[in-house]
Amino acid sequence: MPSTKYIFVTGGVTSSLGKGIISASLATLLQSRGYSVTIQKLDPYINIDPGTLNPYEHGECYVTNDGAETDLDLGHYERFLNRPTSQANNITTGRVYQNVIDKERRGDYLGKTVQVIPHITDEIKESIMALGHTGEFEVVITEIGGTVGDIEALPYIEAVRQLRYELGDASLVIHLTLIPHLAATGELKTKPTQHSVQKLQESGVRPDILVCRSEQHISEEIRRKLAQFCNVNKEAVIESIDAETIYAVPILMRNQNLDSVVLKRLGLPIEDNLDLVNWKDFLYKIRYPKHEVEIGLIGKYVELHDSYKSITEAFIHAGAANECKVKIRWLHAENLNSESAHKYLEELDGILVAPGFGERGFAGKLEAIRHARVNKVPFLGICLGMQVAVIEYARNVLGLTDANSTEMDANTPHPVIDLMEEQKKISQKGGTMRLGANDCELKPDTMAHKVYRRPLISERHRHRLEFNNTYLEPLEKAGMKASGVNPETGLVEIIELPDHPWFLGTQFHPEYKSTVANPHPLFVHFIKAVVDHAHLTA
Repeated sequence: MPSTKYIFVTGGVTSSLGKGIISASLATLLQSRGYSVTIQKLDPYINIDPGTLNPYEHGECYVTNDGAETDLDLGHYERFLNRPTSQANNITTGRVYQNVIDKERRGDYLGKTVQVIPHITDEIKESIMALGHTGEFEVVITEIGGTVGDIEALPYIEAVRQLRYELGDASLVIHLTLIPHLAATGELKTKPTQHSVQKLQESGVRPDILVCRSEQHISEEIRRKLAQFCNVNKEAVIESIDAETIYAVPILMRNQNLDSVVLKRLGLPIEDNLDLVNWKDFLYKIRYPKHEVEIGLIGKYVELHDSYKSITEAFIHAGAANECKVKIRWLHAENLNSESAHKYLEELDGILVAPGFGERGFAGKLEAIRHARVNKVPFLGICLGMQVAVIEYARNVLGLTDANSTEMDANTPHPVIDLMEEQKKISQKGGTMRLGANDCELKPDTMAHKVYRRPLISERHRHRLEFNNTYLEPLEKAGMKASGVNPETGLVEIIELPDHPWFLGTQFHPEYKSTVANPHPLFVHFIKAVVDHAHLTA
């Protein structure tokens, strides 16, 4: 029998029920009991990865240490478990088919006809088992994207069916489903769940546990009904009522005994060693803050908040560390100009200019940064946000009024931001940016060094353009400080303004590394500066 246990999480009735949060919450509970756990996401779309997807299509593209562009659920996995993920934690249909086709071209199948079964399903199974074969994990949780019945998901469900047969008691299936409330009759309805389970069973997969999303508490009568019609034990019908924050879900699942049911079903010891003290302390600070601040998040995808998911979660982590509630004012960069900026920005306690690509909203971001610089408002710029801060300073302080990024103006006479040299010969878009973790050396006696409290850091990147070092000396003479530099390439990673209370920009994405257990220090110090600024201006 395999030493690693496998848990498969499927969804039914509707998408966006929260399979990722349920998976992360269960993993948190198992980890808090001393088990080593990891989570992976199987995405049915045919893109190789979400790297080329518009944020309106898919939300944030999350980047791992090894440079994988992945689904935003991997961010939840890391934030809950405080453990990095990798390329192996996110598999797409595109990658599965690409791997199979590459094998066919090499002749690995010895002239056989390549088919969905067994070749595609075997590839999926290998991807699922790969994490278990590392020997690092006692439990691997695999979240299947989409809903049961989707055409795209059929090969994944079939792979799960085969693995259940092969793994036996070393695996189980959790099915997340919806129990809708009909206001007209005042009833919770179980039929959608019954039909969803029936559809799953038609594919040869029987769920061991039902997790039922609901706006209201599920009665014992409904639990008995679901157990009877869906062939699960009554104790395995788990209520998942709407929570005020995703970070309350592990506690709700503990109260429903989800972890105990899982461990019992997998034959793993259930010891009285569950340690959620730090998690509960974090929740307490979220619920009962001593301060409240409002930060303007300036971006061009603000209609879809998931486009900046890691940033908003980093605000929650850093807010709790400062015992502060962080309210976000979502501001579309296109609405900001020299006349309107003050109206939108004057009451803010802090400003963050978000990452992104392209010229849309560029002028508004310039105005937001000028406002933060001139009015001494705490400012954090990430990736493009840092680049725009450099351009704003070059124009309005250094006097290079035509300074720009070659992304916005290929013929600018002052390309203070330019395409990285190794990017100039690249024509393909997917997976070709500077991606993943890179070192950054911090200069002493800078705010960056004060924040990190060490000389060398590693942060994750996702960009094609960089600070043009031709302009480094004149910009530093004008007052801007390059406080973080890549030790191998000389690439400027952090800029700051020493004469400003808190003004810092990063080429990397600090939000990707913020977790419940370890809020990112840049966000923690930024929020502290915002709280101080709010008190000064109150």
